Amino acid sequence: MGMSPTRNAAVTRTRRTTARKAATTRRPRAAGGKAVTTRKSRTAARKPAPASSTPAVVPMLSYEDGVAALAWLRKAFGFVETARLTTPDGRLSHGEMKAGDGLIMLASPTPDYHSPKRHREVCEQARKWSTVPWIIDGVLVHVDDLDRHFKRAKAAGAMILSEIEEGPPGRRYRAEDLEGHRWFFFEKDHG
Repeated sequence: MGMSPTRNAAVTRTRRTTARKAATTRRPRAAGGKAVTTRKSRTAARKPAPASSTPAVVPMLSYEDGVAALAWLRKAFGFVETARLTTPDGRLSHGEMKAGDGLIMLASPTPDYHSPKRHREVCEQARKWSTVPWIIDGVLVHVDDLDRHFKRAKAAGAMILSEIEEGPPGRRYRAEDLEGHRWFFFEKDHG
């Protein structure tokens, strides 16, 4: 059963009064003076949050074995682990790694998840997509020393999709990680 128009108007007035009271503050009376009531600025509540150290965009990648991925990404690409949460059965529920001044997050979402590498094993279309060396659903990472980074990745067993290339838009190479995620490494411009 709905409220009558009179009752509805009364409820609306009460809500407005309550909101106004919540949006005002009383300053204590100065000696011999009157109390001063001021309205809080509506824009005060809309101030932007202070800048954080978290990048504006953070890739979130799934791995069949997230714990192994943390170790491999450290060894091959030089990423630094900053967070690790595991489930009681040892699966990675959340991990974070610093990549230069960037951040990636990773996890093992479910035992039913298949990595890109495993997906190619059972899907003809995925095999076809992967015949090119381009980055398909991958991550671009800027590095300081591309030659050193390339050697490290290759020594750790990364699948090299393209050797170091020169020319516009800059020095770069492409690689796949242990589960088939693709990475595009680009040398930072120091000029």
